Amino acid sequence: MWPLESPGAAELQEPGLPLTDDTPPGASEEPAAAEAAETLDSGWCWPCRSSPCGSRVQPEAKKKARCPGLGLFYTLLSAFFFSVGSLFVKKVQDVHAVEISAFRCVFQMLVIIPCLIYRKTGFIGPKGQRIFLFLRGILGSTAMILLYYAFQTTSLADATVISFSCPVFTAIFAWIFLKEKYSLWDALFTSFAIIGVILIVRPPFLFGSNTAEMVESYSDHLKGSMASVGHALFAAFTLIILRKMGKSVEYFLSIWYYVVLGLVECVIILFITGEWRLPYCGLDRLFLILIGLFGLAGQVFLTKALQIEKAGPVAIVKTMDVVFAFIFQIIFLNDVPTWWTVGGALCVVASSSGATIHKWCQNSK
Repeated sequence: MWPLESPGAAELQEPGLPLTDDTPPGASEEPAAAEAAETLDSGWCWPCRSSPCGSRVQPEAKKKARCPGLGLFYTLLSAFFFSVGSLFVKKVQDVHAVEISAFRCVFQMLVIIPCLIYRKTGFIGPKGQRIFLFLRGILGSTAMILLYYAFQTTSLADATVISFSCPVFTAIFAWIFLKEKYSLWDALFTSFAIIGVILIVRPPFLFGSNTAEMVESYSDHLKGSMASVGHALFAAFTLIILRKMGKSVEYFLSIWYYVVLGLVECVIILFITGEWRLPYCGLDRLFLILIGLFGLAGQVFLTKALQIEKAGPVAIVKTMDVVFAFIFQIIFLNDVPTWWTVGGALCVVASSSGATIHKWCQNSK
């Protein structure tokens, strides 16, 4: 799923990859360091101070070429950590999904505050971008709550697969709100995603007796599936907002709005529903801590991947979330996915990958 606690997250992009520029925030160098880098790039040897020297350039080039797939490896690690976090959400059954989201927001807030203080960016943001930051926080946190609810009410594989329809919705919203081109290819990928979701949800008016084997749990399955669709929609809206803001907003500030507004939203929902309760089981408490740790680790590796690799390859490797979800569901939950889920997964992954590759090819022209 795309993580939504970051601009790339975010959630990036939580489910969705960042639609912003690949250059990481805060990537500017000190003047002395920039001058030194320029000297090395030009081949000028400062000990000689007379002629270009390739002895210092070649080792640097070899050093950079040593790990050409490092960004994709980081993406794979990110997918693994996010999937493990999702598994822990599934295992915590005595704590409501909204409360799990609140615990994660608190955990990430403790990490973000020192980062904002260190970078001296403030806690409010640019005046013209505050409305977008507010919307990013509300929509992103809502997407997270819906995804956690989906994990608890339907199978891990089903929720993960449906959430991967986010890129398709992103293309539609970008066409509507950002006036970006929406081609016949995009329409084809949207159709594949819709077919995949239908195969997973299996509505009775289309499949009839095929849902008889899960009559008792079909209500929960339907709720979880709809929550996953809702996650994909809200995640897509979040990515459109992040694209709108571009690089004018500090990366950590975007996460700050996400966790603060997410915590406020969770507290309000828990107060209204009366679902707030501390976990009685020590194992559940451990799972809550691990959800925060693995979510943060997944976000860190996804961010590092996007700093050194283009978004297209990262988005394709990110589909390993689906593979890990299937593996974890079989091994740790003793739940073998149905062929309907497998077929739906193939359609959704093909749709998401196709939309990403098509967008990547358009941007590279």
